[in-house]
Amino acid sequence: MQQQLLKMLEMQDAMNARVTAQWRDEGYPWYRAIWVECAEMLDHYGWKWWKKQSPDMEQVILELVDIWHFGLSDLLQNNKEAHAIAQTLSQSIAAHASAAGDFKTALEAFVAKVLSDKAFDVEGFCRVMAVAGLSFEQLYVQYVGKNVLNFFRQDHGYKDGTYRKRWLGREDNEHLVEVLLELNASSDTFQTDVYEALKVRYLQG
Repeated sequence: MQQQLLKMLEMQDAMNARVTAQWRDEGYPWYRAIWVECAEMLDHYGWKWWKKQSPDMEQVILELVDIWHFGLSDLLQNNKEAHAIAQTLSQSIAAHASAAGDFKTALEAFVAKVLSDKAFDVEGFCRVMAVAGLSFEQLYVQYVGKNVLNFFRQDHGYKDGTYRKRWLGREDNEHLVEVLLELNASSDTFQTDVYEALKVRYLQG
């Protein structure tokens, strides 16, 4: 777990630097991105008592992975030493792996802490992750996939508006889901393999 956490921290630093070279000096409000994503996630889960709703857990997991991106960014921006961050994260994930309870309540407690401290709440996130049934291994695979897709988007014109989000009649996120199922997440070349598989599909139209 420690090595995978370090890998994710390295990838997040690289992604942020791809967008803004000296990103750590910008003081971006990552906490704001986190709570907005939480609101979107709650909509996917369902909260309206006056309307029949069923949790869309696939979308909930995707939102959790997006929040993880912002959380890692906040931790890196405020703590310069990746090994110390990874140690804190691994301890909290292990400590809350069996957390149970109501998803909405856990999410609201997480948001309240994030807004109060204007910072990523590691323990709160780990509780939400556990209650949602998202394992660390699943988080790792989904994170690497989305991070690579973000890089792919940047490399193919996302910032200047020339990127095509739909290929072969489907959105890039849909292709990513299939790619992740096809590849070996334990491979040392997993990150590169994901990028190359996306590239093959993108070039086909």
